[in-house]
Formats: sequence, structure tokens, C-alpha cells
Amino acid sequence: MQTILRSIISGIIFLLYPYLVYRGVKEGVVWFAPAAIASLYFYQAVKARSKRVRIQKTGIVIILFFGAIFYQDVMAKLVPIVIQLSLMLFFGKTLLRGKGPSLVERFASLEFPVMPSALSRYCRHLTIMWTSFFAFNVVTCILLAFFAPVEWWAIFTGVLIFMLTALLMVAEYIWRFFLFRRIDLPEDQIPGIKESAKAMLVNGRKIWLDVQAS
Repeated sequence: MQTILRSIISGIIFLLYPYLVYRGVKEGVVWFAPAAIASLYFYQAVKARSKRVRIQKTGIVIILFFGAIFYQDVMAKLVPIVIQLSLMLFFGKTLLRGKGPSLVERFASLEFPVMPSALSRYCRHLTIMWTSFFAFNVVTCILLAFFAPVEWWAIFTGVLIFMLTALLMVAEYIWRFFLFRRIDLPEDQIPGIKESAKAMLVNGRKIWLDVQAS
């Protein structure tokens, strides 16, 4: 129960982060947002099992606190870049030789104990798509952080990123439905959005830790 509660609190803070930065810039307390995120990363560093993960998260904490003191405006806007870059590396890591299967295949294997070769290839292509999407977000966040008004940055990082993510997920689900039929997968074996989401929620943390440790 405590783990779920911590996850909910962390998720709310990350979702509200662009708005907190926007208000912070307007009210002159922009340091608060990166300091709050740094606190979350510090807690994760303390709880991390892997020494490498602890070092990485501690480094992020130091950078965030340093930036919150000396480079408030810039550092506050860089946090979404760190998040999108982390997701890009997390997905992309499983595409490297010896680091597979791909991240999407790891989730798909929860619903398909015997993975068809065509489905395995599709999962790899899907992982490449998500890696590219997060790379696009990284570049866009950098450009908006340094060359655009804070309003534009807040709209993209707080609204458009989530809309684009939802659009990709819905489009993938529609395409998946036709693809699975093409590879002769019975319709009753095609997982719905509800089943896929449940599998991700139940097993997501374990897969996340497995990829981090690999």
C-alpha cells in the first residue's frame, strides 16, 4: 500500500511539474519545482538496490539542487529533458546486442508465453518507435527551454507530450488489432487496452528493475 501511495504522489508531482515551474517563474519561486523533484530522486537513490543506479540518481540530485540555487530558470526547465532522456535510454537499452529482448516484447511476453516470431519483430519495431519518440521530445524540450517563452515550454511539457503519447498508444492499438489478424492470431487472444494496462501496472516495476540491473 505504501509503494502504491508513493507512486501516486510521485506521479502527481511529475504531472504538475510544468505548471509548478510556470507559476514559479511568474511568482519568483522557480527553485521550488526542481527541489521537489530532487527530493524524489534522493528517496529513490536511498532505496535503489543497484550501486550504479544509486550513483546515477545521486548525481541527478546534486545537479538539481545546484541548479535550484544558482541556475534556477534553466535548471527548472531541464527536468523534463532528464525524464524524456531517461525513457529514451531505458527503451533504447533493450535494443542493444545482448540486452534484449526489447522492452515492448518483455511486456508482450506476459500475455504471450509462446512469442510468435512476427510478433517479436513487431515488438522490436515498436520499441524503436517509442525510443525515437522520446528522442524527439528531448530535442523539442531543449529548444523550448532555451529559445521559447515559458508558456510554450509549459504547454508542450505539460499538455502536448501527454496528448502525443495517448495518440501513439491509441494508433498502435488500432494497428495491432489488424496486425494480429494478419499473423493468424486468434481474435480471442488479442489483448485489449484494459488487459494490457493491467499487465503493465502489475508487472511494470519488476520489468523496470530487471532492465536497470541488466
